[in-house]
Amino acid sequence: QVQLVESGGGLVQAGDSLRLSCAASGRTFSSYAMGWFRQAPGKERAFVAAISKSGGTTYYTDVVKGRFTISRDNTKNTLYLQMNSLRPDDTAVYYCAAPKYESGSDTYTPSRRWRYDYWGQGTRVTVSS
Repeated sequence: QVQLVESGGGLVQAGDSLRLSCAASGRTFSSYAMGWFRQAPGKERAFVAAISKSGGTTYYTDVVKGRFTISRDNTKNTLYLQMNSLRPDDTAVYYCAAPKYESGSDTYTPSRRWRYDYWGQGTRVTVSS
């Protein structure tokens, strides 16, 4: 059992930056990989980034590489997504997600939706041109 609460979304201009946060509770946060997904209007929920349980390994979808950075602070049970050089096509509801099972590998970074079982309520990011 885990509860996830996102925050930090809002309306920004193209080229601006934004940092999303996800506060986790209910289980040992440091034992699990974590991920960010997003869903744009009229589109399917898509993978954005994942991070291993220790924070030492990350994985990104190609369209955000070099612009977004996923990180975590296990002492605060918090996951982050730093988004730079935002574009209008980054507009979406962003979701924090956690897998059901404890990670067996310190480098595990799942990218498929079905590997995640717990989701936050989402935070909306709107990028104007």
